[in-house]
Amino acid sequence: MVAGYAVITIVVLLVFFLFSAIKVLNEYERAVVFRLGRVLGQPKGPGLIIIIPLIDRYIRIGLRTIVQDVPPQDVITRDNVTVKVSAVIYFRVINPLKAVIDVENYLYATSQLSQTTLRSVCGQAELDELLSKREDVSAQIQTILDRHTEPWGIKVSAVELKNIDLPEEMQRSIARQAEAERERRAKVINAEGEFQAAQRLLDAAALMAKEPIALQLRYLQTVREMSSEQGSTSTILPIPIDFLSTWIKKYSA
Repeated sequence: MVAGYAVITIVVLLVFFLFSAIKVLNEYERAVVFRLGRVLGQPKGPGLIIIIPLIDRYIRIGLRTIVQDVPPQDVITRDNVTVKVSAVIYFRVINPLKAVIDVENYLYATSQLSQTTLRSVCGQAELDELLSKREDVSAQIQTILDRHTEPWGIKVSAVELKNIDLPEEMQRSIARQAEAERERRAKVINAEGEFQAAQRLLDAAALMAKEPIALQLRYLQTVREMSSEQGSTSTILPIPIDFLSTWIKKYSA
């Protein structure tokens, strides 16, 4: 009887040991294993790994790209305009060992670093630069973050500015400025059109002065257009003497 209990106990302990020792890691996961407080070689996985219970401790690290929102930050731009800027960062762990050993919590550390970097970079730019050159500002933030997170085994692949919230008075000022710019462009286009029309008229006048027959042909075309219009109103057109001089000379000869 005692031997039977002993066998059952051993079997239970063996099952518990196997259940605690065998771990399965997905393709996008790695495990940093500590044995009695010391790192046990390179990260393990993916697939099946063996952990000694009560002796080994492991930490799972994902290698997929992490998308993290940067909450809105109060920023004073270089031209003393207060705005709220939010962003989103894309990063992933490329060295699980560094991400565990060299930083306490790489997610929290990356989040805090992104907030301070966002305030710093946006504070060095003017409002017009933030609004018109978002890609340049995002690239600058990404470069700074990538340089600071490299010792942690993290690669920042992209940073995108999400929203730039302006004060109401600044929004009204920008709207008035945009409206004035549209009016200026409309006036310039109108003036350019009038200039081109006047230039064409001058060219036509020069051509007709150079070739009098062109003026006579234009006159005939106008008469034809007026005669083709529907209506009962009679129109009397004066005929210039110069126009009839050719016919007079022809029949008087």
